[in-house]
Amino acid sequence: MITETNDLRRCFGSGDPLYEAYHDHEWGVPVHGDAALLERIVLEGAQSGLSWITILRKRESYRTAFRGFDPDAVAAFGAADVERLLHDPGIVRNRLKIESAIVNARATVALRESGRSLEELFWSYAPPPRTTPYATWSEVPSSTPESAALAKALKKAGFVFVGPTTMYAAMQACGLVNDHLEGCIARDRQALP
Repeated sequence: MITETNDLRRCFGSGDPLYEAYHDHEWGVPVHGDAALLERIVLEGAQSGLSWITILRKRESYRTAFRGFDPDAVAAFGAADVERLLHDPGIVRNRLKIESAIVNARATVALRESGRSLEELFWSYAPPPRTTPYATWSEVPSSTPESAALAKALKKAGFVFVGPTTMYAAMQACGLVNDHLEGCIARDRQALP
């Protein structure tokens, strides 16, 4: 559904300045680099069962708590760091989600040590661009064969909390697919100025 705020038509996020900025400048814009992709994977996993705006409001705290999502720094976290994070009110204090971030950082480092980057693996599952935009959210899939294959490859590489639905959300957020709806201001551009 397209909504209009200040003469701008958005497919989501209207009415909250933080959400609008995310929609206008980030969602669907290609993301590169292992730290940036690790951040998106961790945040998508943290969002499970919660609203995305909840995670957006906590994102800066996540960046601080997880050392800017530097894979090497997070991979070195131990039990004391998990306990510290469980008491950090700025993030989702769920042990499994916290531990998954550390596991995924370690998997990112292991990928690099094997001669492959998270970026290379992630982007290798980008499907061909859609030429016809979706008109409504009910048309947008929650997962695709590509997101299922990406999830399988990530799990094989040691990642957790990376199911096909979560990975499709990450593919949308990271610009592997453009699911801005027909009529949305962001449909035909990578990011607004």
